[in-house]
Amino acid sequence: MSADLKRKFLKMLKEDETFRYAVMAHLGIEDIRASLSTLTENVNKLTISVSELTEAQRRLTESLSTLTQRIESLAKEVGSLSSTIGFRLEDIARVVVPGWLYRHEGIKVELERKFIYVDGEEIELNLYEEGVRNGEKIAVIGEAKHRIYGDDVRRFQSKIEKVRKVIKGEVYKLMFGFLIHHSAEKEAEKRGIRVIAS
Repeated sequence: MSADLKRKFLKMLKEDETFRYAVMAHLGIEDIRASLSTLTENVNKLTISVSELTEAQRRLTESLSTLTQRIESLAKEVGSLSSTIGFRLEDIARVVVPGWLYRHEGIKVELERKFIYVDGEEIELNLYEEGVRNGEKIAVIGEAKHRIYGDDVRRFQSKIEKVRKVIKGEVYKLMFGFLIHHSAEKEAEKRGIRVIAS
C-alpha cells in the first residue's frame, strides 16, 4: 500500500464515522468490544461474588467459633450432670441394693462408699461393706453407674482383682445402673458379677 493511500485511508477513518464502523465490523472489532464489555461485566460480578463469599466465610467462622464454645459449655454441664446423677444413683443403690440382696441372695448388709489402699494406690469402691449370709461373713463390692456396658464390667473386674489382695474371704460382686447393655450382661456373666437394673 502506498503512503498516499495510507494517508487517505487514515483520514477517512478519522473523519467518516460510517466508514470507520464499516471497517470495525469488517475486522470484528465491534465483536471484540462487546466481548470485552461482557468480560468486564463478568469480572465485576465475580469480584462481588468473591467479596460476598469472603463475608460468608467470615460469618461461618464466627458461627463455628460460637458453636465450639457452646459445645464446650454443654460438655461441662453434661459432665456436671453426670456427676450429680452418679451421686444420686449411688444413694439409690445404697437404699435399694441391700433389700434386693437380702431377698434374692440372703445377704444382710448396709452399703457405703469406701477407699481401699492397695500397694500404695487408692481405690474407690462406691458400694462396699462386709455382710453376713448363713452366719458367714461375705464382702459385697459394687459399683453404681448410670449406663453399664461391657467395658465398664471389665474395668470393674480389674478393680476387684486389685482389692482382692486386701479383702479376704468370700466376695459378692455387683453392678447397679439405670441401663444395662447386653454387652454388659455377657461380660458380667463370664466374670460372676451380678448386674442389677434400678
